[in-house]
Amino acid sequence: MKGIPKVPKVWDALIPLIFLIVLLIINIKVFGTDGLSGSNQIVLILSAMVASFVAIFRLGYSWETLQDGIVKSISSAMGSILILFLIGALAGTWLLSGIVPSMIYYGLKVLNAEVFLIAACFISAVVSVATGSSWTTVATVGVALLGIGKALGFEEGIIAGSIISGAYFGDKMSPLSDTTNLAPAMAGTDLFTHIRYMAKTTTPSMIITLILFGVIGINYTTSGSVDDVKVISEVIQSKFNVTPWLFVVPGLVLIMIVRKVPAVPALLAGALLGGVFAVIFQPEIISEVAAESGSSLYLNFKSVMMALYGEISVVTENDVVNELLVTGGMAGMLDTIWLILCAMAFGGIMEESGMLRVMAEAVIQKVHKVGSLIASTAATCIFFNITTSDQYLAILVPGRMYADVYRKRGLKPENLSRTLEDSATVTSVLVPWNTCGATQASVLGVATLVYAPYCFFNIISPFMTILYGYLKIGINYIEEEAEEV
Repeated sequence: MKGIPKVPKVWDALIPLIFLIVLLIINIKVFGTDGLSGSNQIVLILSAMVASFVAIFRLGYSWETLQDGIVKSISSAMGSILILFLIGALAGTWLLSGIVPSMIYYGLKVLNAEVFLIAACFISAVVSVATGSSWTTVATVGVALLGIGKALGFEEGIIAGSIISGAYFGDKMSPLSDTTNLAPAMAGTDLFTHIRYMAKTTTPSMIITLILFGVIGINYTTSGSVDDVKVISEVIQSKFNVTPWLFVVPGLVLIMIVRKVPAVPALLAGALLGGVFAVIFQPEIISEVAAESGSSLYLNFKSVMMALYGEISVVTENDVVNELLVTGGMAGMLDTIWLILCAMAFGGIMEESGMLRVMAEAVIQKVHKVGSLIASTAATCIFFNITTSDQYLAILVPGRMYADVYRKRGLKPENLSRTLEDSATVTSVLVPWNTCGATQASVLGVATLVYAPYCFFNIISPFMTILYGYLKIGINYIEEEAEEV
């Protein structure tokens, strides 16, 4: 009979973490942005193996216990996996129905290169605040904005950075967002106090972001011209039945999400409605995708099913447009889902064996001042985004760890909740193997390491909250509340 497992030392936890980091560096050098195709997954599996060896042979854990931790970790990601599948299906039917092409067509009519990056960031922010979901924002208007930006001649990494910056601003500030509700719950404050307090750091971060995109937009030399944009618009219009009626579907999806319909049924409804609108508005595209003759009922069923589950493309005489009119359906999300499963296996072993906890506690022991406490909280959140590959765990675990520390230091809980969002929520999308980074890379078709340098809002936010901590700007103390009473 085995005894009680040992409490891990810091160096125990460092062994699998250093192994992961070194192997990922080698992997990036060898495979570059193609790591999502399988090499990153193998790195995470090998790192999970090293973590399990440490847990079993050094700490005395049984494989059955570690396996339970893996299953629990993967189970926590099942909601994200279902959403990923449905985003793939939605992207397929929204291409088949002409919804995304119509968004691109009308977008090219009103947007120009000078203001595009600011507009893309602002539009994404507004939609994300309204829906409370960065994932939904990126998968709907984000996909269309990416197409518009590429048509205008921008590099896809800059476009994606603008879209993601706006989407994660909304994800932080919307009262409908799950992370915006989770952070104050972990810290021990209420939702609207959290949002008001978070605005102190989020507003200047967003202003700086918009200024940066404005400067880039004005000085950026695009590869596209007015004539190119006109040609792209004409090709889309000649291929699809472009009509404002197609916007009924994304409008209904946004209404459902604003009315707090859960993401899974809302996205499923959007995908199926996209199929219905394809049958109504795009009979010629239906026939082209089916690539055979038959009754209309047969062709409709086959094309919609293909759009839901697999890769489809609409071919035109313009190569630029052809790049925009391709989608992978549910099957296109499998590499991302594989990555998530491997990442959660590694995170599950690290969490179950206590190795993550012991590293975080070692950091807390060395914290003495307000600035260093906030900086340590932000660093811990980023650490958990990297090691557990999940933004919810990056909020939950540090939230539980630091709540009592903040209280003992005389700091109100909104200090903690703001720091959790300023660091955990926004940096998750910058990690290639995190559920958020993998998802957005897959949805937009832009590698995480390609768009990450341009996610200015996501990069600035943790530095802003740390700066506020060291300068003691906007720090609420418990004593202030007692004096008011």
